[in-house]
Amino acid sequence: IAELGVMMMTTILVTIVMLLIWQINIIIVLSFLVFFLGLELTIFSSVLWSVGDGSWIILVFAVVLFFIMYVWNYGSKLKYETEVKKKLSTELMRQLGCNLGTVRAPGIGLLYNELVKGVPAIFGHFLTTLPAIHSMIIFVCIKYVPVPVVPQGERFLFRRVCGKSYHIFRCIARYGYKDVRKENHQTFEQLLIESLEKFIRREAQERQLESDGDEDTESDDEMNSSRLLIAPNGSVYSLGVPLLADFTCPEKPIFEASTSAEVVPFLPGETLDPEQSLERELSFIRKAKESGVVYLLGHGDIRARKDSWFIKKLIINYFYAFLRKNCRRGIANLTVPHSNLMQVGMTYMV
Repeated sequence: IAELGVMMMTTILVTIVMLLIWQINIIIVLSFLVFFLGLELTIFSSVLWSVGDGSWIILVFAVVLFFIMYVWNYGSKLKYETEVKKKLSTELMRQLGCNLGTVRAPGIGLLYNELVKGVPAIFGHFLTTLPAIHSMIIFVCIKYVPVPVVPQGERFLFRRVCGKSYHIFRCIARYGYKDVRKENHQTFEQLLIESLEKFIRREAQERQLESDGDEDTESDDEMNSSRLLIAPNGSVYSLGVPLLADFTCPEKPIFEASTSAEVVPFLPGETLDPEQSLERELSFIRKAKESGVVYLLGHGDIRARKDSWFIKKLIINYFYAFLRKNCRRGIANLTVPHSNLMQVGMTYMV
């Protein structure tokens, strides 16, 4: 039935093309339409007559698959929209300060989420649940882009979250539809840290170029225009994903509540040249990497509100919940040892 439906639709579209584009004689067009569409309708009617003889099984199977795909798409869309609405504001992060209102323990925390911008709400759940948070946090978002293969040098895109003193970054890991994720967690961590160091070096170069341009300007308008002209390597923008963060965030003095004695904080009023600031931040990343990398996974679940329609409750609370429990989770694709894994559950009311 589906094949015949496609054939009939193709016949109708070809007829329209013959009339509007090719501008063939109307008599020839009608003859083509009557002959082929009549033949296809005849075959279609014979297929419908055979439904009672056993073909109904295929129709039932198609309806069941359509229902499963609809429920999964509907629930996933509601979950993503809720995560976007519940994300933490940058102003709240600034009010918490560079220590985020808790203790910053040495190490790197990779928080997996589906948001390409903003602070996910599950991060606030980690802050309120855990007694301490890592000295460096990276929000990792894995996205599959419509290209065959993403070059290794362009796989990771970084931007800062809040100021430099927070040591929080956003990372978008891009994969093409032909890319096979065969690297283990150690290789993934190494590639991610190397890309982060390249981003920090490039950011320092951008800041240096920005400051050099400001010295050559003679007015505030020219200074603002020089900032607008600064851009990273064009290849980074080849897939249309932003790379650099907004550099207008005020930087605060760094006071790490860390138990590591190797981390040297910036003293109030201390001024460092760009080279010293760059080397200090790179050293901070290496020492955090030596302390260990922990994968923070947020298992978000959705439930329908009490005032929702009965059909919505049935779809979300039962059908979608059943599919979520029986699907392959992302944790299975990470190949991360359980000693480096931390998972927190969170329920959203939709």
